[in-house]
Amino acid sequence: MTDRVINVLFLCTHNSARSILAEATLNHMAKGRFRAFSAGSSPRDNQQPNPLALKVLANAGIPTEGLRSKSWDEFGQPGAPHMDLVITVCDNAAGEVCPYWPGQPATAHWGYADPSETEGNDAQKLEAFRKTLLALHRRLALLVSLPPEKLERTLLQRTARDLVRS
Repeated sequence: MTDRVINVLFLCTHNSARSILAEATLNHMAKGRFRAFSAGSSPRDNQQPNPLALKVLANAGIPTEGLRSKSWDEFGQPGAPHMDLVITVCDNAAGEVCPYWPGQPATAHWGYADPSETEGNDAQKLEAFRKTLLALHRRLALLVSLPPEKLERTLLQRTARDLVRS
């Protein structure tokens, strides 16, 4: 596992905010070791990434091209990328019965409050997205900095779950 790219799937309910932030951030930080994806358990019809999520990513210098909301069903289809790690980033998705993931990837739950539910003016809402991005960035920086031996399949799940304490 240490000499190949590790595929990580971030899950949330609608795939419009937290999972999109995580996907873009990990791909930006990946250093060739990770490839991130995101999906939702129940994306709404015509769901799009939250504009505030895209704005905080752009403000942080993180590319947003190609980001789109999608169902987790895409990743259970033949020909879908094999996932090594599946991380739920919202409590709703964590409590749902996930589809079968080929290869039984490691799983973890990293719960974050939904910034799109923040009440207030535009600046307060944008600040909630920025704080969520920073929290994700801190945890993802730890994941990216792990030495290769920590990324072995037998250790990946425990390591990802341990990052919850960070």
